[in-house]
Amino acid sequence: MEQPAIRTYGLHTAPRGVTIDFVPRVSQDQLDARRQEILAGARACFARYGYEGATVRRLEEETGLSRGAIFHHFKDKESLFLAVAEDDAAAMVETVARNGLVQVMRDLLERASGGPDGESEVAGWLGSQLEVSRRLRTDPEFATRWAARSDAIANATRDRLARQRDAGVLRADVPLDTLAQFLELAYDGLVLHLATGRPSADLGRVLDLVEAAVRRP
Repeated sequence: MEQPAIRTYGLHTAPRGVTIDFVPRVSQDQLDARRQEILAGARACFARYGYEGATVRRLEEETGLSRGAIFHHFKDKESLFLAVAEDDAAAMVETVARNGLVQVMRDLLERASGGPDGESEVAGWLGSQLEVSRRLRTDPEFATRWAARSDAIANATRDRLARQRDAGVLRADVPLDTLAQFLELAYDGLVLHLATGRPSADLGRVLDLVEAAVRRP
């Protein structure tokens, strides 16, 4: 027997005697939680396979969601990768502004030494960092889109150093831009060190030395 067509009605337009079942709206908290779930799975996928190797099928496997669910939140794979990288950059800017770039390095090292869960989290984060670096070299359009995020990190580092110098914490015999570049090089070196799987047990003392190098004696 043919089923009757399902009709939808506006809030005040249903005929007398028709009962309307309203589907509850998804809350913003639920949408944000799903978005973070997708970003976490995508971060792991990009870390494991790189941007090109992170196919839609692999993204589905990592997130446990269908492509429809993934791309309901993100327009395409490019937008998803940029969101992952932006999420990481925003967290980094916040930490730099509050505690400095050395603290970003200490947090990264602590997570890397925190057992399998920490190693997995760091692997995903490092993967996105390395993929950003690769695409900056090979994709001019991406480099243009990423410039604002890179500037935000650099500006946060310099602003933090300026505040520390005003407070009499930093050495005054070296220009701020030089100190910022020194810290950025140390950060890049740490990322590469951890990404290549080299031992991290003694790196805390190395970071102590990096921090001491920019402080007033």
